[in-house]
Amino acid sequence: MLLRAALLALALPFGPVRACETALLLAIDVSNSIDVAEYRLQTDGLADALRDPEIIDALVQGQVALAVVQWSGVDRQELTIPWERMSSPTEVELFSNRARIMPRAFVMSDTAPAEAITFSISQFDAVRDCRRHIIDVSGDGTANAGADVRRLRTEAERRGITINGIAIESMGLAITGFFQRAIITRDGFVITARGYRDYPEAIRTKILREVSRIFG
Repeated sequence: MLLRAALLALALPFGPVRACETALLLAIDVSNSIDVAEYRLQTDGLADALRDPEIIDALVQGQVALAVVQWSGVDRQELTIPWERMSSPTEVELFSNRARIMPRAFVMSDTAPAEAITFSISQFDAVRDCRRHIIDVSGDGTANAGADVRRLRTEAERRGITINGIAIESMGLAITGFFQRAIITRDGFVITARGYRDYPEAIRTKILREVSRIFG
């Protein structure tokens, strides 16, 4: 009896297996309008947001899967950080470290958000077990190359994928309007960063809203 009990104990998992609540793909604009300092503000802003205790808790509680895509022109998309499950605070810290030091994928290229969304949609085959699929697009310009982004937004909605965004404005609200009209899905939202200096707080607010069980 004692041997049987010991074998049963070994067969049991160490803790309850939690399902993946959200797969969040962070799609970062690295087109020609992004200079070296602005790229660094984006990567540092993302890395710092992932160090926030409230975000860490939400990521781990939801067993969130994270990935980073860099995008610019029609044939310029890269999965810079493949999907990783945030199963512990250590996993979140490691992802933050990778985001901070990731090299820029492209320079001197157009802005083609439709192709960025097409590429991003294809990445979710690897995380089908996650309940919610979200693409998070950041950018500081309207499309000047590629297909009609509205068509790809419709395709994302058809597949049950939400698209949210951070519109980085230099003056006025032209980019925010473009995101609202053409990029974010009906169940999505856009946050405006008033220049790159506001980007770190904007991405913190956005990620918390995306992964929190209260706001998500």
